[in-house]
Amino acid sequence: MVKGILKISQINIIYILKYSVIAFFAILLFFNSSFLKAESYAVASRHHLATDIGMKVLNEGGNAIDAAVAVGFALAVVNPSAGNLGGGGFMLIHLAETNETISIDYRERAPAKSYEKMFQDNSGKVIKGLSLNSILASGVPGTISGMFYASEKYGTVNIKELINPSIELARKGFLLSDFQAKNLNKYKKKFSKNKEAKKIFTRPNGFSEGDNLVQTNLGNTLRKISINGKDEFYSGGTAKKISDFFQRNKGILSLKDLNEYKIRVIKPVCGKYRDYKICSMAPPSSGGIALIQMLNILENFDLNKFDHNSEEYLRLLIATMDYAYKDRAMYLGDPDFFEVPQDLLISKNYANKIYQQIQEKKPPTKADVNIIEGEETTHFSIIDKWGNAVSNTYTLNTAYGSGIIPSGTGILMNNEMDDFSSKPGYPNAYGLVGSKANKIEPKKTPLSSMSPVIVFQNNKPFLITGSPGGSTIITSVLQEILNVLDFQMSLEESSKKSRVHFQHLPDILFHENLKNNLVQSLKTNKKLINRKLGEIHSILLKKDSLEAFSDKRRPDGKASSFQK
Repeated sequence: MVKGILKISQINIIYILKYSVIAFFAILLFFNSSFLKAESYAVASRHHLATDIGMKVLNEGGNAIDAAVAVGFALAVVNPSAGNLGGGGFMLIHLAETNETISIDYRERAPAKSYEKMFQDNSGKVIKGLSLNSILASGVPGTISGMFYASEKYGTVNIKELINPSIELARKGFLLSDFQAKNLNKYKKKFSKNKEAKKIFTRPNGFSEGDNLVQTNLGNTLRKISINGKDEFYSGGTAKKISDFFQRNKGILSLKDLNEYKIRVIKPVCGKYRDYKICSMAPPSSGGIALIQMLNILENFDLNKFDHNSEEYLRLLIATMDYAYKDRAMYLGDPDFFEVPQDLLISKNYANKIYQQIQEKKPPTKADVNIIEGEETTHFSIIDKWGNAVSNTYTLNTAYGSGIIPSGTGILMNNEMDDFSSKPGYPNAYGLVGSKANKIEPKKTPLSSMSPVIVFQNNKPFLITGSPGGSTIITSVLQEILNVLDFQMSLEESSKKSRVHFQHLPDILFHENLKNNLVQSLKTNKKLINRKLGEIHSILLKKDSLEAFSDKRRPDGKASSFQK
């Protein structure tokens, strides 16, 4: 047999060797190219310490979901104004291996003893501040349940390892930036109404840049959760501390409410915009539907013929926002309690009808509702080396939530009950009106604008993005998408562009430092307010490059990436 093999002709040997070498280098080139692309990963979040923790998880072989959980816990420590254990949010996950995109609703739920008129007096008048700063302001928190579900279902790293860095940050403390110190001082009065919040978040002479913020009780609570799992928060010692505190102070959130909390895994709402697929949150978030509706309308226009942020372009954006926010106010709520016409609102035919009305310069009929939503939210975006992606937005509602910390827990509680309509159909104490679709009901989820987004190109993540900002979230994300997809901007260039926001009611046009002559031309009958809008944290994946960027509207954010 050996001899027989040796009788192979010399010419055949040459050909075999020649094509073997070619094949070898072709395979090597393929794997090298794939490896180059595969070894790229990134994290963009609101705080540099949280981003560093997420990157460490990815560096050590964890996937995007592992990193998201680690970042989520870290922000609860280093970004207490919005990062949280006592709030809730939405997580959008893309799984590369199965090409599947899922979303987790871990938003707060109304306690079982909630009722429609709970924030009204006997005469039916809304009691100012009751839905924001009282013991009644908190919905049942979902963050712990959401993080544990994501970790257990899609993660690869033991959740104890993901929580440990946050335990250390809480116990040892971290250095405050100038921005954070001033922000804490700004809310001193709010913290002073709660014994534990006052002890942690106030100083007699205020905080200064470089001060070390230690949160011992929060660290201890995180340690208990890492050992005992989510049951610690929903049925264990921490749950009892929370429920006892609420009962002692005449609240309605109970141990049973905590026991019965469940996340919801829901199908994302997706649409097509030009050559891209856009996926975001379905109700009870309004973000996905409103975003896709606006993109459907704008798809009818050749945006490239406009100069970016020209009068003509901004008029088009404002008109589109007007129609989408009117529908948001009228038709969106928790789908378990209200029939949401989702298919209609995101259909191309419906968008085409609105397009015709915009062309004819016809404004939408006025809704009888308005939008009430806290703006202190936070977002982070993550991509791992396998192509798994996470876009996550979560919140306490307004800055530091209710300002209430149940004794011994270190956990700031949300004030998400204010996201419901305190009195549907009638002006509340702030002069705003609410929708019956979003009225208070037991175990209901309040309407939200949180819009974690993944944009796909050729079925692969192209842009991972999201923003805080209450009702301005949707329009901030919209303009980020348009800047990148239509105007071919880099993430950094996009972040430097001024944004506008119009939400149908009230009749206020928000803008960022637009030139006076331009603003006046857009004014018509609208009140004008110049202010910061949104705070985008994005990752952009092109064929041969990866860009991660955290919006400089807030100085503590950080985006990190690794490309081999």
